[in-house]
This record gives sequence, structure tokens and C-alpha cells, in this order.
Amino acid sequence: MQVSVESTGNLERRLNFSLPAEQLEAGVSGRLREIARTARIKGFRPGKVPAKVIEQRFGEQVKAEVLGALVREAFDSAIRENDLRLAGAPRIDRAGEGELDFVATFEVVPDFGEIDVTKLQVIRHTAEVTDADIDQMIENLRLQRRTWKKVERAAAQGDLVVGTLWTEVGDFRQPAEGEERFSTVIGSAQLLPALESALAGLEQGGEHVVEVAFPENWRQAELAGKAAQVHVALQQVSEPVLPEVDAAFIKSFGVKSGQMDKFREDIRANLERELKGALMNRLRREVGEQLTATWAHVELPPRVVENEARGMLAQQVEQIRRSGRDPGQVPADAWQQFLEPARKRVLAGLLVGEVARRNELRLDPKRLNETLRLIASTYEEPEQVIEMYRNDPQLMQGLQARVMEEQVIDWIAERAQHTEQALSFQEAIRA
Repeated sequence: MQVSVESTGNLERRLNFSLPAEQLEAGVSGRLREIARTARIKGFRPGKVPAKVIEQRFGEQVKAEVLGALVREAFDSAIRENDLRLAGAPRIDRAGEGELDFVATFEVVPDFGEIDVTKLQVIRHTAEVTDADIDQMIENLRLQRRTWKKVERAAAQGDLVVGTLWTEVGDFRQPAEGEERFSTVIGSAQLLPALESALAGLEQGGEHVVEVAFPENWRQAELAGKAAQVHVALQQVSEPVLPEVDAAFIKSFGVKSGQMDKFREDIRANLERELKGALMNRLRREVGEQLTATWAHVELPPRVVENEARGMLAQQVEQIRRSGRDPGQVPADAWQQFLEPARKRVLAGLLVGEVARRNELRLDPKRLNETLRLIASTYEEPEQVIEMYRNDPQLMQGLQARVMEEQVIDWIAERAQHTEQALSFQEAIRA
């Protein structure tokens, strides 16, 4: 195979390579013979289909599949032989008129120089699940199952209130005519917090006028940063009724025995799993910030950074859609607002990969299995989830990349100058 590599920029490379025609022919012929042994085509017995018919039926598809595999194999081989380290996915195109001539353009990992992680200063947060945290979770579960009872009294914190309102400031009125209907639990922050707190103490019936200060960044320019009069009429007030934590309540959460001890044990396991993930996220962010600050001067592959920024934009747009909102027309250059966080993410990712390569760190199968079982334990049929991961290469590759990254993060944190900082469970999961 003929290969040539040229630099087209500080970090961009162009690799030209050609595949031997006989290699493609041999691959296609071999695959067509395999198909011929099992192909079922009307009018022919299995295994007796003429080669010409097999070629007519499957030739183009087989040729495309074999060629694709040979191109990937040839490119990977050329990368290894030339000791190149890719920073992102390559773009491979046909070169000129030759059917077996290709050109690949890609960016390589920058030179980071010496990577001495012992000079980094990392804060490693610690926390544990206490009985009080379990009590709080049980109370949260009771709140999720609460019912509402109508009452004839003034509204109070925690009540569900239903009513109408309209707002005025100067000559501006919202809505222009009539009132807006609302429903909220006082203290839930579903409405503007200042307005919600003003609802407490109001009686049902009649109109109440409360003064509310709107924040500077309020979505409506006419109200932003201004004190407005909000006219409120409460039509209904309901107080919460929490269920008893009895056997029936406990069984409704999958604890077949209905026993409190088993219920608390399951809650503890779930909270510890959540805590472990939160502490790793904190450590990942802490190590990432140290890495990006220390090697901020390193030039990064621009296309990789741009692709990361575009991906972050796409993720935000998708989140907006899932929340039921319309993201509207996204400007063509909107991705540029994500350039700085994208740069940091790319820099941290490349450094983590480089630390793993230089120190010959390998994926720990035990840690991989533990993480997989931890993920599966959150589902009703854990073994089915494990089987799904093991049968889906894409899912498994994603999990392997995540576990490997966590291994390297731990490795760096252990060798860095680190101090421990204790947090409560609630503080830790607010990360």
C-alpha cells in the first residue's frame, strides 16, 4: 500500500493512500462465496445459486462493505506506521479519478510537553449518607404521593393555590385584557419566588394587590427590574395530605416485604449510588479545571474544538425542545458562543488521554463490571440491562470510555497535591 503524509497546518495532516486492486477483488470474491453457500433465492436450491446471479444480486452491496472495511483498516495501519495520534475523527474522501485512491484529512494531538500531575492542587470532596438523609428521602417520597384537601382559610406555605392575576406598572398591563389563570404550590418556585411568597396569607375571594419586584433579567422587558402591582384573586386553597409510611406505602416502591428496615436499606443504596456519581462529577470538574488552567497555552486542533462547540449547541437546542419550548430559528454562527467551554472540554479530554497513554493505563475490567452493575441496578430487570450493554458495541464503547476517564481522573487526583473537604450529602449532590 502506497502512503504519503503531509502537514497542512500546525495540527492538520493530509494522508494519501491507495489500496491494491487484488486485495479488494479477493475480499469481494470471498464474501460472495460465503453468501452463495446460504443464499435463498426463488427458483434455486440453497447452495446451488449460480455465481453470476449472486454477483448481480449482492455484488454492489458487498463491494461497498468490503471497500469500507479495507479503507478503515488501511487508514488505521498508516496511522500506526507513521506514529500519528488523532485528535478527532478523520475525513476520508476519494482522491481524483482513481477508485482505490483516497485522501484523509485529520488533526493530531498537540505536544503538551512534560505532564507532571504532581504539581496540580486538587480538592477532593468527601461525603456520606446519614440516617437523616434517609429520613429526608422518605419525606420526599411522601410529598410525591401527597393528595390535596380543600380548606376555607388563608393560603399558607406548602398549600396548592388556584387563582387569577394581572400585572400593571405605569401604563403597561399584562395581559392587555382580562386575567391570567395560575396554579402553584407556595414555596415550589413555579412562579416568580417574590410573587409566591406574597401569596401566603391571602384570603380566598376578592382581589388582593401585592407589590412585586421583578429581576433585571426578567423575560419581559416592560417588567424587568421594576416594582409592579400584581392583582391576585385566589379561587381555591388546598392543603397537602401526606400518606402514612406503612406496609402498603413501602410495597408501592417495590419492597415486597413491606418492612421498614429493607425500605431504608434500599434507599441508602440508591443514595450512595447517587452520591458516588456526584463526587466523581466534582472530582472530574476539579481535575479538569486544574488541567485546563495549567496547559491553557497549548494550541488546540480548531476543527475538533468547533465540532465540540456545535455539539454543545445541538445539545442545548434539544434540551429546549424536550422541555416543550420552541428554540426558534438558530443563527448559523450560534455555536461560536460555546467556543470557550468547548475548548476547555477538548483540552481536558486530550490531556486525560495523553496521561493514560504516557503512563500505560489500561481499562480495569473489574471497575467496568462494577459500573455496569451499578447502572443496571437502577432498573427493574438488571440482568436484561447488562445483556443489552454486552450485545450493543456502541453502548459498551461509551461505557468503557466513561470508566477509563474516571480511572485516569482518580489516578491524577491520587498523585496531585490534594486536600480533602467534607460535605454533607445535600451539599455534595448539588454539584
